[in-house]
Amino acid sequence: MTKKKTRKKRYAFFLGCVTPFREASYEIASRRVCKELGIELVDMDGVNCCGLPIEAINRDMALSMAARNITIAEEKGLDIITICSGCAGALTKTNSVMKESSEVRDQINKYLKEIDREFKGTIKIKHFARVLLEDIGIEKLRKLIKRPLSGLRIAGHYGCHVLKPAAHMKFEDPENPTFLHELIELTGATDARYEGEKDCCGSMVIGVDTDVPLSQVRKKMNHVKDAGAQALVTICPSCHLMFDSNQEPAGKPFDETYNMPVLHYPQLLGLAMGIPPEELALDELKVKADEVLLAIEGLS
Repeated sequence: MTKKKTRKKRYAFFLGCVTPFREASYEIASRRVCKELGIELVDMDGVNCCGLPIEAINRDMALSMAARNITIAEEKGLDIITICSGCAGALTKTNSVMKESSEVRDQINKYLKEIDREFKGTIKIKHFARVLLEDIGIEKLRKLIKRPLSGLRIAGHYGCHVLKPAAHMKFEDPENPTFLHELIELTGATDARYEGEKDCCGSMVIGVDTDVPLSQVRKKMNHVKDAGAQALVTICPSCHLMFDSNQEPAGKPFDETYNMPVLHYPQLLGLAMGIPPEELALDELKVKADEVLLAIEGLS
């Protein structure tokens, strides 16, 4: 009897702006892990910014930009997967608002009609973490762990947009989330809990005031170090950029040297799945994860 092949899960892959231009390691690791998971990522040609940066200035323009992206995935008949929390938030909110309000939908479709597009509301938007939890499942993921990261203490940073606004995201309690703790623990690592786990990274205001974001980085690094973590894990390119790139300037006022590796979650998961570090773009991290990799080698 011929064994049936498992059908691949297919998603329209929305990269956003920050990942391809400043956080390519996130894309590389995500594509590699998805290949191992049997997930087919279908590239979305011709997409634009998700609209998040201008929502506070022009709501209709932000909705139109997000809706245009959604129509590209609708044409493919595929749900969207994104590795950016900000994009996940903007696209999900637009999808939700336009499905729920015929008035908003008609107004935005009026704009889209000028470029021969129409939002129909036929697909879902999911952050990569939600795909892992809801479409793959923790139990199946555990079976794919070939090299448990036992002995490693890893702290997680949730960020804001994958959970808020809760009315549209509909993903766990934003004040008491647990999913990232689960995702860390399934790799075999110890989840290092720390003060300020849900604090914002500060990236949304760095263009206006650098002191506030650097203060956020400083607090985060101090709390993570106090928890005995060997690395911090993020699920958003903007959050990763803040913590990976700003440890030196954040530490200067107090002569701190944090030297805390900040990994994209797919890198952590990929390591636990036995994928070689060079295939996960670990070498592109600004704060090198050499000690983490040495500790993993010691587990073999």
